[in-house]
Amino acid sequence: MWVGTSARTREFTRRIRSGDAQAGMSTAEYAVGTIAAAGFAAVLYKVVTSGPVAEAMRGLIERALDAGL
Repeated sequence: MWVGTSARTREFTRRIRSGDAQAGMSTAEYAVGTIAAAGFAAVLYKVVTSGPVAEAMRGLIERALDAGL
Protein backbone atom coordinates (compact mmCIF):
# COMPACT_ATOMS: atom_id res chain seq x y z
CA MET A 1 0.00 0.00 0.00
CA TRP A 2 2.69 2.51 0.92
CA VAL A 3 4.83 1.53 -2.05
CA GLY A 4 2.13 2.65 -4.50
CA THR A 5 1.67 5.89 -2.62
CA SER A 6 5.38 6.59 -2.86
CA ALA A 7 5.34 5.91 -6.60
CA ARG A 8 2.34 8.21 -7.04
CA THR A 9 4.07 10.92 -5.04
CA ARG A 10 7.18 10.65 -7.22
CA GLU A 11 5.04 10.79 -10.37
CA PHE A 12 3.19 13.85 -9.07
CA THR A 13 6.46 15.56 -8.19
CA ARG A 14 7.88 14.74 -11.62
CA ARG A 15 4.86 16.26 -13.35
CA ILE A 16 5.06 19.44 -11.31
CA ARG A 17 8.75 19.88 -12.03
CA SER A 18 8.37 19.11 -15.74
CA GLY A 19 5.58 21.63 -16.27
CA ASP A 20 2.80 19.08 -16.81
CA ALA A 21 0.87 20.56 -13.89
CA GLN A 22 -1.03 22.75 -16.39
CA ALA A 23 -2.38 19.74 -18.28
CA GLY A 24 -5.89 20.10 -16.83
CA MET A 25 -6.21 23.82 -17.38
CA SER A 26 -7.57 23.63 -20.91
CA THR A 27 -10.89 22.22 -19.70
CA ALA A 28 -11.29 25.02 -17.17
CA GLU A 29 -10.40 27.61 -19.80
CA TYR A 30 -13.00 26.17 -22.18
CA ALA A 31 -15.60 26.30 -19.40
CA VAL A 32 -14.84 29.95 -18.63
CA GLY A 33 -14.92 30.80 -22.33
CA THR A 34 -18.26 29.05 -22.77
CA ILE A 35 -19.77 30.88 -19.80
CA ALA A 36 -18.44 34.20 -21.12
CA ALA A 37 -19.88 33.51 -24.58
CA ALA A 38 -23.27 32.61 -23.09
CA GLY A 39 -23.25 35.82 -21.05
CA PHE A 40 -22.36 37.88 -24.12
CA ALA A 41 -25.14 36.16 -26.09
CA ALA A 42 -27.66 37.00 -23.36
CA VAL A 43 -26.63 40.67 -23.35
CA LEU A 44 -26.72 40.81 -27.15
CA TYR A 45 -30.19 39.23 -27.19
CA LYS A 46 -31.49 41.80 -24.71
CA VAL A 47 -30.06 44.65 -26.80
CA VAL A 48 -31.38 43.32 -30.11
CA THR A 49 -34.87 42.66 -28.74
CA SER A 50 -35.13 46.07 -27.05
CA GLY A 51 -37.67 48.49 -28.50
CA PRO A 52 -35.45 50.99 -30.35
CA VAL A 53 -33.12 48.39 -31.83
CA ALA A 54 -35.97 46.10 -32.89
CA GLU A 55 -37.73 49.05 -34.55
CA ALA A 56 -34.54 50.09 -36.37
CA MET A 57 -33.99 46.53 -37.60
CA ARG A 58 -37.63 46.28 -38.71
CA GLY A 59 -37.28 49.53 -40.67
CA LEU A 60 -34.05 48.34 -42.25
CA ILE A 61 -35.65 45.06 -43.35
CA GLU A 62 -38.72 46.86 -44.73
CA ARG A 63 -36.53 49.25 -46.73
CA ALA A 64 -34.52 46.35 -48.09
CA LEU A 65 -37.66 44.47 -49.15
CA ASP A 66 -39.21 47.57 -50.77
CA ALA A 67 -36.08 48.36 -52.78
CA GLY A 68 -36.44 47.90 -56.51
CA LEU A 69 -34.22 45.49 -58.32
